[in-house]
Amino acid sequence: MTTQNAIDWPEKYLPGTGDNFVSNEVIVQGLTAARVWHFLTDTSEWEGYYDNVADISFPQGGGPQLKDGLLFRFGTFGFPPLDAHVVEFRAPGDGAPGRLSWTARQDGGPEERLDVLHAWLVEDLPGGRVRVLTQETQHGRPAAALAQERPNPMLNGHQAWLDGLVSAASK
Repeated sequence: MTTQNAIDWPEKYLPGTGDNFVSNEVIVQGLTAARVWHFLTDTSEWEGYYDNVADISFPQGGGPQLKDGLLFRFGTFGFPPLDAHVVEFRAPGDGAPGRLSWTARQDGGPEERLDVLHAWLVEDLPGGRVRVLTQETQHGRPAAALAQERPNPMLNGHQAWLDGLVSAASK
């Protein structure tokens, strides 16, 4: 029997406690967690394989490589650039999965306020396979509006990110 790892959730962002939650996963052969990790954590690669991200910047310096504690900004899903903060960063290795998560916020009045945690888990599986799991919990009225749309733009957008990530890492 093989068990798979899970996202480590801060209580504030537990799945099902926000206004929107999505979960996407791929398992593919012929890639390693280390190879996928490069394309996930180097933000200079994102716009090359994912068309729903733009205007990536690092207001306090650093980047384009993500790391623990890094502050960055990016636009996605038509929102003005969100202020993001890497809150978990552990590269895959020694049988442990890679773990990456960031919070992202948009301030403003109640109609604009948004607070999210976007988490990633990248792990090698037996048989030359890699598993990439991404999940996001969102709080705020813009998140609630997204959750009501059909098809769900977050679910489809994150699947496009996963598909692009796998494609980029496969080249």
